[in-house]
Amino acid sequence: MKKTKIEWTEATWNPTAGCTKVSSGCANCYAEVMAKRLQAMGVRGYENGFTFSLVPERLNDPFKIKKPTVFFVNSMSDLFHERMEDDYLEQILQVIEATPHHTYQILTKRAERMYSFFHKRKVIPQNIWLGVTVENRMQGIPRIDYLRNLPSSIRFLSIEPLLEDLGELDLSNIDWVIVGGESGNKARPMDKSWVLNIKNQCLNNNIAFFFKQWGTWGADKVKRNKKLNGKELDGKVLHAFPKIIEEQFELS
Repeated sequence: MKKTKIEWTEATWNPTAGCTKVSSGCANCYAEVMAKRLQAMGVRGYENGFTFSLVPERLNDPFKIKKPTVFFVNSMSDLFHERMEDDYLEQILQVIEATPHHTYQILTKRAERMYSFFHKRKVIPQNIWLGVTVENRMQGIPRIDYLRNLPSSIRFLSIEPLLEDLGELDLSNIDWVIVGGESGNKARPMDKSWVLNIKNQCLNNNIAFFFKQWGTWGADKVKRNKKLNGKELDGKVLHAFPKIIEEQFELS
């Protein structure tokens, strides 16, 4: 558990580590690169590199933090990975329920299993925000239907990396949309018109829109360091959060 540079959260909590690639958005996975680096450094929890693994010694970490904190759960994994044991997943949910002063953002590419798990469980803790990755039309958009039918306090889309024009989206029951371009030497470019299409749909539907970054390719289609490309869209930093977080937490 540690503070993070991810702009839309405060800290990360990884009770599991590692993952398996399931879609186009996984091609240049940052977590895979980081996991192998941490393995080489001998960091506990990454003995298996990017192979999915339970890390039970981190399970109770949220109890150690008294200040209300927004946690991105499994930034280095996927909570609904096919190798995740139901019993361990339930233990994670019990920690979340026992720490209502924290907020937990859960993001997955395995929307079908997420839907099935909570459908059987019946209860979704109020301090959970559920999200799905939507990187393209074929693999990403179908995940939204699973998400919108779960009664989570906040439902959000992480459209990062945005790999193509998503066209018209059904954003019913969606509270927050994050958009970002891909980073790294093998990054795929993102077209400004794709971003504006999503932004305009969010504005029309009164949905909080968060533009995270351009990534390795700038708005001008020039490849450079992502810090130089920045996070402005038409000269503005657009970092909107859903209303519930503005009421309960302050994020810098």
